[in-house]
Amino acid sequence: MGFGVLLPWKRRKILINREAVFGKRLTLFRLLGFEVRMDASWLILAWFVTWSLARGYFPTQYPNMPPSTYWWMGAAGALGLFLSLVFHELCHSLVATRYGIPMKGITLFIFGGVAEMDDEPPSAKAEFFMAGAGPLSSFFIGMVLYGLSKAGISSGLSVCVIAVIYYLAWLNLALAVFNLIPAFPLDGGRVLRATLWNWKKNFRWATNIAAQIGSGFGIVLIVLGIISFFRQNFIGGLWWFMIGIFVKNAAQMSYRQALTRKALEGEKVSRFMIANPITVPPSTSMEEFVNEYVYKYHFKMFPVVSWGKLLGCVTVKEVAGVDYKERPLRTVGDIAIPCAPETIVSPNDDAAYALSLMSRSGNSRLMVADGERLAGVIALKDMLNFLSLKIELNDL
Repeated sequence: MGFGVLLPWKRRKILINREAVFGKRLTLFRLLGFEVRMDASWLILAWFVTWSLARGYFPTQYPNMPPSTYWWMGAAGALGLFLSLVFHELCHSLVATRYGIPMKGITLFIFGGVAEMDDEPPSAKAEFFMAGAGPLSSFFIGMVLYGLSKAGISSGLSVCVIAVIYYLAWLNLALAVFNLIPAFPLDGGRVLRATLWNWKKNFRWATNIAAQIGSGFGIVLIVLGIISFFRQNFIGGLWWFMIGIFVKNAAQMSYRQALTRKALEGEKVSRFMIANPITVPPSTSMEEFVNEYVYKYHFKMFPVVSWGKLLGCVTVKEVAGVDYKERPLRTVGDIAIPCAPETIVSPNDDAAYALSLMSRSGNSRLMVADGERLAGVIALKDMLNFLSLKIELNDL
Protein backbone atom coordinates (compact mmCIF):
# COMPACT_ATOMS: atom_id res chain seq x y z
CA MET A 1 0.00 0.00 0.00
CA GLY A 2 1.13 3.54 -0.56
CA PHE A 3 -0.42 6.75 0.86
CA GLY A 4 0.37 10.35 0.54
CA VAL A 5 -0.84 13.16 2.71
CA LEU A 6 -4.35 12.39 3.96
CA LEU A 7 -6.77 15.27 4.36
CA PRO A 8 -9.76 14.19 6.46
CA TRP A 9 -12.72 16.52 6.85
CA LYS A 10 -16.11 16.55 8.53
CA ARG A 11 -19.09 18.42 7.01
CA ARG A 12 -18.00 21.96 6.08
CA LYS A 13 -14.97 21.95 8.30
CA ILE A 14 -11.84 20.53 6.68
CA LEU A 15 -9.07 19.36 8.93
CA ILE A 16 -5.50 18.36 8.29
CA ASN A 17 -4.24 15.70 10.65
CA ARG A 18 -0.70 14.47 10.16
CA GLU A 19 -1.35 11.82 12.83
CA ALA A 20 -4.33 10.39 10.90
CA VAL A 21 -2.36 7.25 10.11
CA PHE A 22 0.72 7.39 12.33
CA GLY A 23 1.44 8.25 15.92
CA LYS A 24 4.97 8.22 17.32
CA ARG A 25 7.54 6.91 14.86
CA LEU A 26 11.07 5.67 15.37
CA THR A 27 13.59 5.93 12.56
CA LEU A 28 15.34 2.55 12.35
CA PHE A 29 17.80 2.96 9.48
CA ARG A 30 18.29 4.33 5.96
CA LEU A 31 18.13 2.00 2.98
CA LEU A 32 19.03 3.16 -0.55
CA GLY A 33 18.33 6.75 0.47
CA PHE A 34 14.96 6.07 2.16
CA GLU A 35 14.32 6.33 5.88
CA VAL A 36 12.74 3.18 7.32
CA ARG A 37 10.56 4.06 10.31
CA MET A 38 8.48 2.03 12.69
CA ASP A 39 5.27 3.30 14.20
CA ALA A 40 4.71 2.25 17.82
CA SER A 41 1.58 0.36 16.71
CA TRP A 42 3.73 -2.08 14.70
CA LEU A 43 4.86 -3.63 17.97
CA ILE A 44 1.28 -4.86 18.39
CA LEU A 45 1.44 -6.56 15.00
CA ALA A 46 4.86 -8.08 15.80
CA TRP A 47 3.58 -9.43 19.12
CA PHE A 48 0.39 -10.78 17.55
CA VAL A 49 2.28 -12.57 14.76
CA THR A 50 4.83 -14.04 17.17
CA TRP A 51 2.13 -15.20 19.60
CA SER A 52 -0.16 -16.70 16.94
CA LEU A 53 2.73 -18.58 15.33
CA ALA A 54 4.20 -19.81 18.61
CA ARG A 55 0.89 -20.84 20.18
CA GLY A 56 -1.15 -21.78 17.14
CA TYR A 57 0.29 -22.30 13.67
CA PHE A 58 3.66 -23.98 14.33
CA PRO A 59 2.49 -26.33 17.14
CA THR A 60 -0.38 -27.47 14.91
CA GLN A 61 1.72 -27.98 11.79
CA TYR A 62 4.87 -29.25 13.51
CA PRO A 63 3.91 -30.98 16.81
CA ASN A 64 6.11 -32.40 19.58
CA MET A 65 8.65 -29.58 19.78
CA PRO A 66 9.73 -27.70 22.94
CA PRO A 67 7.65 -24.54 23.66
CA SER A 68 10.81 -22.40 23.54
CA THR A 69 11.45 -23.60 19.98
CA TYR A 70 8.00 -22.48 18.91
CA TRP A 71 8.62 -19.04 20.38
CA TRP A 72 11.93 -18.70 18.53
CA MET A 73 10.19 -19.79 15.32
CA GLY A 74 7.42 -17.25 15.98
CA ALA A 75 9.96 -14.46 16.52
CA ALA A 76 11.76 -15.46 13.31
CA GLY A 77 8.44 -15.35 11.46
CA ALA A 78 7.73 -11.83 12.77
CA LEU A 79 11.25 -10.72 11.72
CA GLY A 80 10.67 -12.24 8.30
CA LEU A 81 7.40 -10.31 8.01
CA PHE A 82 9.27 -7.11 8.90
CA LEU A 83 11.86 -7.67 6.17
CA SER A 84 9.19 -8.67 3.66
CA LEU A 85 7.22 -5.48 4.26
CA VAL A 86 10.34 -3.33 3.99
CA PHE A 87 11.23 -4.96 0.66
CA HIS A 88 7.64 -4.55 -0.59
CA GLU A 89 7.53 -0.84 0.24
CA LEU A 90 11.10 -0.28 -0.94
CA CYS A 91 10.11 -1.50 -4.42
CA HIS A 92 7.21 0.98 -4.38
CA SER A 93 9.60 3.77 -3.41
CA LEU A 94 12.25 2.94 -6.00
CA VAL A 95 9.75 2.91 -8.85
CA ALA A 96 8.09 6.10 -7.54
CA THR A 97 11.45 7.88 -7.46
CA ARG A 98 12.10 6.68 -11.01
CA TYR A 99 8.99 8.62 -12.08
CA GLY A 100 9.90 11.75 -10.13
CA ILE A 101 7.51 11.22 -7.19
CA PRO A 102 9.14 12.58 -3.99
CA MET A 103 9.10 9.97 -1.23
CA LYS A 104 9.26 10.70 2.50
CA GLY A 105 10.27 7.19 3.48
CA ILE A 106 8.85 3.86 4.54
CA THR A 107 6.81 3.40 7.70
CA LEU A 108 5.70 0.12 9.24
CA PHE A 109 2.55 0.23 11.36
CA ILE A 110 -0.10 -2.06 12.74
CA PHE A 111 -1.71 -2.88 9.37
CA GLY A 112 1.55 -3.45 7.50
CA GLY A 113 3.59 -0.77 5.79
CA VAL A 114 3.30 2.28 3.56
CA ALA A 115 5.62 4.14 1.24
CA GLU A 116 4.84 7.77 2.06
CA MET A 117 4.49 10.10 -0.93
CA ASP A 118 4.62 13.89 -0.87
CA ASP A 119 2.26 14.09 -3.86
CA GLU A 120 0.03 12.05 -6.12
CA PRO A 121 1.61 10.28 -9.12
CA PRO A 122 2.07 12.64 -12.10
CA SER A 123 0.55 10.21 -14.60
CA ALA A 124 -1.48 7.04 -14.90
CA LYS A 125 1.61 5.22 -16.17
CA ALA A 126 3.63 6.23 -13.11
CA GLU A 127 0.90 5.06 -10.74
CA PHE A 128 0.42 1.76 -12.60
CA PHE A 129 4.06 0.74 -12.37
CA MET A 130 4.54 2.12 -8.85
CA ALA A 131 1.50 0.24 -7.52
CA GLY A 132 2.30 -2.96 -9.39
CA ALA A 133 5.86 -3.06 -8.02
CA GLY A 134 4.62 -4.03 -4.55
CA PRO A 135 2.67 -7.21 -5.35
CA LEU A 136 5.33 -8.28 -7.87
CA SER A 137 8.02 -7.93 -5.20
CA SER A 138 5.99 -9.99 -2.72
CA PHE A 139 5.32 -12.65 -5.36
CA PHE A 140 9.04 -12.75 -6.17
CA ILE A 141 10.03 -13.20 -2.50
CA GLY A 142 7.34 -15.85 -2.05
CA MET A 143 8.56 -17.94 -4.97
CA VAL A 144 12.22 -17.61 -3.94
CA LEU A 145 11.42 -18.68 -0.37
CA TYR A 146 9.24 -21.54 -1.60
CA GLY A 147 12.16 -22.78 -3.70
CA LEU A 148 14.49 -22.45 -0.70
CA SER A 149 12.12 -24.48 1.47
CA LYS A 150 12.07 -27.29 -1.10
CA ALA A 151 15.85 -27.14 -1.43
CA GLY A 152 16.15 -27.23 2.35
CA ILE A 153 14.15 -30.43 2.55
CA SER A 154 16.41 -32.08 -0.02
CA SER A 155 19.57 -30.95 1.78
CA GLY A 156 18.40 -32.07 5.23
CA LEU A 157 18.04 -28.58 6.69
CA SER A 158 16.52 -28.31 10.19
CA VAL A 159 12.74 -28.72 10.27
CA CYS A 160 12.43 -25.51 12.31
CA VAL A 161 14.23 -23.45 9.68
CA ILE A 162 12.29 -25.03 6.82
CA ALA A 163 9.00 -24.36 8.65
CA VAL A 164 9.76 -20.65 9.03
CA ILE A 165 10.91 -20.31 5.40
CA TYR A 166 7.82 -22.17 4.16
CA TYR A 167 5.54 -19.97 6.26
CA LEU A 168 7.17 -16.76 4.97
CA ALA A 169 6.88 -18.05 1.39
CA TRP A 170 3.13 -18.47 1.66
CA LEU A 171 2.80 -15.26 3.67
CA ASN A 172 4.39 -13.25 0.85
CA LEU A 173 2.28 -14.97 -1.78
CA ALA A 174 -0.83 -14.19 0.27
CA LEU A 175 0.35 -10.58 0.65
CA ALA A 176 0.74 -10.31 -3.12
CA VAL A 177 -2.75 -11.70 -3.77
CA PHE A 178 -4.41 -9.56 -1.08
CA ASN A 179 -2.78 -6.37 -2.37
CA LEU A 180 -3.98 -7.12 -5.90
CA ILE A 181 -7.62 -6.82 -4.82
CA PRO A 182 -8.91 -3.82 -6.84
CA ALA A 183 -9.93 -1.84 -3.76
CA PHE A 184 -8.30 1.51 -3.08
CA PRO A 185 -5.94 2.14 -1.26
CA LEU A 186 -4.59 -1.38 -1.78
CA ASP A 187 -2.09 -1.74 -4.61
CA GLY A 188 -4.73 -3.38 -6.77
CA GLY A 189 -6.98 -0.37 -6.20
CA ARG A 190 -4.21 1.93 -7.36
CA VAL A 191 -3.68 -0.23 -10.45
CA LEU A 192 -7.42 0.05 -11.11
CA ARG A 193 -7.32 3.83 -10.67
CA ALA A 194 -4.37 4.07 -13.06
CA THR A 195 -6.23 2.02 -15.65
CA LEU A 196 -9.41 4.11 -15.36
CA TRP A 197 -7.38 7.32 -15.30
CA ASN A 198 -5.58 6.34 -18.50
CA TRP A 199 -8.91 5.40 -20.12
CA LYS A 200 -11.00 8.48 -19.29
CA LYS A 201 -8.15 10.95 -18.68
CA ASN A 202 -10.05 12.01 -15.56
CA PHE A 203 -8.12 11.66 -12.30
CA ARG A 204 -11.03 12.64 -10.07
CA TRP A 205 -13.48 10.21 -11.68
CA ALA A 206 -10.96 7.35 -11.55
CA THR A 207 -10.23 8.06 -7.90
CA ASN A 208 -13.95 8.18 -7.09
CA ILE A 209 -14.59 4.75 -8.65
CA ALA A 210 -11.56 3.13 -7.01
CA ALA A 211 -12.38 4.74 -3.65
CA GLN A 212 -15.99 3.54 -3.77
CA ILE A 213 -14.82 -0.02 -4.40
CA GLY A 214 -12.28 0.36 -1.61
CA SER A 215 -14.94 1.66 0.77
CA GLY A 216 -17.21 -1.25 -0.16
CA PHE A 217 -14.39 -3.73 0.41
CA GLY A 218 -13.79 -2.18 3.81
CA ILE A 219 -17.45 -2.73 4.69
CA VAL A 220 -17.16 -6.38 3.59
CA LEU A 221 -14.20 -6.84 5.93
CA ILE A 222 -16.14 -5.21 8.77
CA VAL A 223 -19.06 -7.61 8.19
CA LEU A 224 -16.67 -10.57 8.11
CA GLY A 225 -15.25 -9.39 11.41
CA ILE A 226 -18.70 -9.22 12.99
CA ILE A 227 -19.53 -12.71 11.70
CA SER A 228 -16.28 -14.00 13.17
CA PHE A 229 -17.28 -12.49 16.55
CA PHE A 230 -20.50 -14.50 16.53
CA ARG A 231 -18.55 -17.63 15.60
CA GLN A 232 -16.41 -17.16 18.74
CA ASN A 233 -13.32 -16.16 16.73
CA PHE A 234 -12.77 -12.97 18.72
CA ILE A 235 -9.16 -12.22 17.77
CA GLY A 236 -9.66 -12.91 14.07
CA GLY A 237 -12.92 -10.98 14.09
CA LEU A 238 -11.35 -7.97 15.79
CA TRP A 239 -8.50 -8.02 13.28
CA TRP A 240 -10.78 -8.07 10.23
CA PHE A 241 -13.01 -5.43 11.79
CA MET A 242 -10.08 -3.04 12.39
CA ILE A 243 -8.61 -3.58 8.92
CA GLY A 244 -12.05 -2.98 7.40
CA ILE A 245 -12.45 0.34 9.21
CA PHE A 246 -8.96 1.40 8.18
CA VAL A 247 -9.48 0.51 4.49
CA LYS A 248 -12.90 2.19 4.39
CA ASN A 249 -11.66 5.43 5.97
CA ALA A 250 -8.47 5.51 3.88
CA ALA A 251 -10.47 5.05 0.67
CA GLN A 252 -12.81 7.91 1.54
CA MET A 253 -9.99 10.23 2.57
CA SER A 254 -8.04 9.49 -0.61
CA TYR A 255 -10.99 10.69 -2.70
CA ARG A 256 -11.21 13.86 -0.62
CA GLN A 257 -7.51 14.37 -1.24
CA ALA A 258 -8.21 14.22 -4.98
CA LEU A 259 -10.89 16.90 -4.53
CA THR A 260 -8.41 19.07 -2.68
CA ARG A 261 -5.85 18.66 -5.42
CA LYS A 262 -8.45 19.59 -8.05
CA ALA A 263 -9.67 22.62 -6.09
CA LEU A 264 -6.17 24.07 -5.68
CA GLU A 265 -5.00 23.13 -9.16
CA GLY A 266 -3.23 26.11 -10.73
CA GLU A 267 -3.76 28.37 -7.70
CA LYS A 268 -0.73 30.29 -6.45
CA VAL A 269 0.23 31.09 -2.87
CA SER A 270 -0.09 34.80 -3.68
CA ARG A 271 -3.86 34.40 -4.06
CA PHE A 272 -4.31 33.35 -0.44
CA MET A 273 -1.54 35.22 1.37
CA ILE A 274 -2.12 38.15 3.70
CA ALA A 275 0.00 40.92 2.16
CA ASN A 276 0.40 43.01 5.33
CA PRO A 277 0.84 40.51 8.16
CA ILE A 278 1.61 41.21 11.79
CA THR A 279 5.40 41.39 12.17
CA VAL A 280 7.65 41.74 15.18
CA PRO A 281 10.68 44.08 15.31
CA PRO A 282 13.81 42.36 16.65
CA SER A 283 14.13 44.99 19.41
CA THR A 284 10.81 43.96 21.01
CA SER A 285 11.26 42.57 24.52
CA MET A 286 10.11 39.02 25.07
CA GLU A 287 7.65 40.16 27.72
CA GLU A 288 6.09 42.66 25.30
CA PHE A 289 6.03 40.00 22.59
CA VAL A 290 4.00 37.64 24.80
CA ASN A 291 1.54 40.29 26.00
CA GLU A 292 1.14 42.38 22.84
CA TYR A 293 1.48 39.75 20.15
CA VAL A 294 0.92 36.16 21.34
CA TYR A 295 -2.01 36.88 23.68
CA LYS A 296 -3.47 39.51 21.37
CA TYR A 297 -3.33 37.72 18.01
CA HIS A 298 -3.20 34.08 19.20
CA PHE A 299 -0.58 32.98 16.66
CA LYS A 300 2.19 30.56 17.55
CA MET A 301 4.67 31.89 14.99
CA PHE A 302 5.49 35.45 13.92
CA PRO A 303 7.90 36.82 11.29
CA VAL A 304 10.72 38.97 12.63
CA VAL A 305 11.23 41.89 10.25
CA SER A 306 13.55 44.90 10.24
CA TRP A 307 13.28 47.60 7.53
CA GLY A 308 11.31 45.24 5.31
CA LYS A 309 13.89 42.45 5.53
CA LEU A 310 12.83 39.05 6.87
CA LEU A 311 15.34 38.19 9.61
CA GLY A 312 13.69 34.98 10.78
CA CYS A 313 10.81 33.67 12.85
CA VAL A 314 9.95 33.60 16.50
CA THR A 315 7.63 30.99 17.98
CA VAL A 316 5.99 30.30 21.30
CA LYS A 317 8.36 27.36 21.68
CA GLU A 318 11.44 29.63 21.77
CA VAL A 319 9.82 31.89 24.37
CA ALA A 320 8.85 28.93 26.54
CA GLY A 321 12.50 27.91 26.71
CA VAL A 322 13.48 31.18 28.43
CA ASP A 323 13.06 31.69 32.15
CA TYR A 324 10.09 33.91 33.01
CA LYS A 325 12.23 36.38 34.98
CA GLU A 326 14.56 36.97 32.01
CA ARG A 327 11.84 37.88 29.53
CA PRO A 328 11.79 41.62 30.30
CA LEU A 329 15.58 41.71 29.82
CA ARG A 330 15.83 39.84 26.51
CA THR A 331 14.57 40.74 23.05
CA VAL A 332 12.91 38.83 20.26
CA GLY A 333 16.10 39.26 18.22
CA ASP A 334 17.93 37.15 20.82
CA ILE A 335 15.78 34.09 20.22
CA ALA A 336 14.68 34.55 16.59
CA ILE A 337 15.65 31.63 14.38
CA PRO A 338 16.13 31.46 10.59
CA CYS A 339 12.93 30.44 8.84
CA ALA A 340 13.25 26.70 8.18
CA PRO A 341 12.32 25.26 4.74
CA GLU A 342 9.10 23.85 6.21
CA THR A 343 7.96 27.32 7.35
CA ILE A 344 8.54 29.38 4.21
CA VAL A 345 7.15 29.46 0.67
CA SER A 346 7.34 31.73 -2.38
CA PRO A 347 4.41 33.79 -3.76
CA ASN A 348 4.62 31.78 -6.99
CA ASP A 349 4.59 28.37 -5.30
CA ASP A 350 1.57 26.17 -5.90
CA ALA A 351 -1.07 26.45 -3.17
CA ALA A 352 -1.34 22.65 -3.05
CA TYR A 353 2.37 22.54 -2.16
CA ALA A 354 1.81 25.00 0.69
CA LEU A 355 -1.08 22.90 2.00
CA SER A 356 1.04 19.75 1.82
CA LEU A 357 3.86 21.55 3.64
CA MET A 358 1.47 22.57 6.43
CA SER A 359 0.26 19.00 6.74
CA ARG A 360 3.77 17.58 7.01
CA SER A 361 5.13 20.20 9.42
CA GLY A 362 2.03 20.82 11.51
CA ASN A 363 2.33 24.60 10.98
CA SER A 364 -0.94 26.44 10.37
CA ARG A 365 0.86 29.54 9.06
CA LEU A 366 3.74 29.87 6.59
CA MET A 367 5.93 32.86 5.76
CA VAL A 368 5.74 34.00 2.13
CA ALA A 369 9.11 35.41 1.10
CA ASP A 370 10.21 37.07 -2.12
CA GLY A 371 13.97 36.87 -1.79
CA GLU A 372 14.90 38.50 1.52
CA ARG A 373 11.65 40.48 1.63
CA LEU A 374 8.58 39.31 3.50
CA ALA A 375 5.76 39.31 0.95
CA GLY A 376 3.10 38.08 3.35
CA VAL A 377 1.77 35.16 5.40
CA ILE A 378 -0.43 32.32 4.22
CA ALA A 379 -2.82 30.79 6.75
CA LEU A 380 -4.38 27.34 6.74
CA LYS A 381 -7.84 28.64 7.59
CA ASP A 382 -7.96 30.84 4.46
CA MET A 383 -7.22 27.92 2.13
CA LEU A 384 -9.66 25.65 3.95
CA ASN A 385 -12.42 28.26 3.65
CA PHE A 386 -11.70 28.44 -0.09
CA LEU A 387 -11.91 24.65 -0.38
CA SER A 388 -15.12 24.52 1.63
CA LEU A 389 -16.79 27.11 -0.64
CA LYS A 390 -15.72 25.24 -3.78
CA ILE A 391 -17.20 22.02 -2.43
CA GLU A 392 -20.51 23.70 -1.53
CA LEU A 393 -20.71 25.29 -4.99
CA ASN A 394 -19.80 21.98 -6.68
CA ASP A 395 -17.14 23.97 -8.51
CA LEU A 396 -14.71 21.09 -8.90
